[in-house]
Amino acid sequence: MKAICHKPKFIFLSVKRNLIPLAFCLFTIFLVIFSKSNLSAAKTGLVLWANNVVPSLLPFFIATELLSHTNIVSKIGKLLNPIMRPIFNVPGCGAYAFIMGIISGYPIGAKIVTNFKEEGLCTNEEAERMLAFTNNSGPLFIIGTVGVTLFGNSLIGILLFITHLLACISVGICFRFWKYKKTRKVKVHYTKLNPSTTTNNVHLSNLGEVLSKSIMSAINSVIMIGGFVVLFSVILSILNTSNILQIIAQMFTPIFKIFGITNFKFSTAFVSGIIELTNGASLICSIPCKTISINIILCAFLLGFGGISILFQVFSITSKSKVSIKPYIIGKFLQAIFASTYTLLFINCFPIFNLNL
Repeated sequence: MKAICHKPKFIFLSVKRNLIPLAFCLFTIFLVIFSKSNLSAAKTGLVLWANNVVPSLLPFFIATELLSHTNIVSKIGKLLNPIMRPIFNVPGCGAYAFIMGIISGYPIGAKIVTNFKEEGLCTNEEAERMLAFTNNSGPLFIIGTVGVTLFGNSLIGILLFITHLLACISVGICFRFWKYKKTRKVKVHYTKLNPSTTTNNVHLSNLGEVLSKSIMSAINSVIMIGGFVVLFSVILSILNTSNILQIIAQMFTPIFKIFGITNFKFSTAFVSGIIELTNGASLICSIPCKTISINIILCAFLLGFGGISILFQVFSITSKSKVSIKPYIIGKFLQAIFASTYTLLFINCFPIFNLNL
């Protein structure tokens, strides 16, 4: 009798332990069952990676690798420490991660913060704080792709970029209290924390070696991102073909009705965007609606969150260090809320941004 009572618990623990292997098995089975649509999705993912990701991210990855062999980070750190410390409770080098993360887009900010942690330029808690607000979507994607290409209006792109920027700053201010008591109150000596920062500086004699290492490291990162783009394009195709996506979207319908959104297409597009940002943003922008502010606000939310695909890209970068992914997840959810709220306020307070018919 006693064994019978513990049987459900044993089964539950067994399923929990084997959840990831089961998910991998199901994914392999669905690859075979929906092979035709998956092949098309994989090709689309590859084209998206080749035409958009590689040209926009590869130069920035190379640039950040090259800059890591100079003293620019230490100079920025010393100069901006009096600003970054009181506002965000992070060292001055966080300004470099924030600026590069905003300019170049996902996942450059995460890569830079992880490098800071490995080089000893920040503590583990400071790296987690920086990770929460320095990894963002760039202006090239927000203004160019979402604003001009998808919405056909550069003003919408500018609005989304402004609110995106304000949202990530708001998250940074909120996260200044993350593990506040564990912060080591020490003066950061950038050139002393890691001897490699002084011995591996680029000069004429080692320029070729630095260039080759930077390019190889950048290529590895871009190829890894390409794998994620293709993988999540296929996952999205499987969910859509098997109608699982529509079932998940049904769960969001009551929440959307609270905000006056009755069109089911928004729910499906929103769930797609939670999984993979580009596909979701494209679907939301294509939904015809007189109150276009709904499309804009939902896009703002997705841009702030970034999508599960970006989350796994960041996790693959930070997993080599001891930086927890938990503050990043919380930070992106907060940023999504801030971005959509700021967008709503801008649309209602500034007539120039109100494009409703």
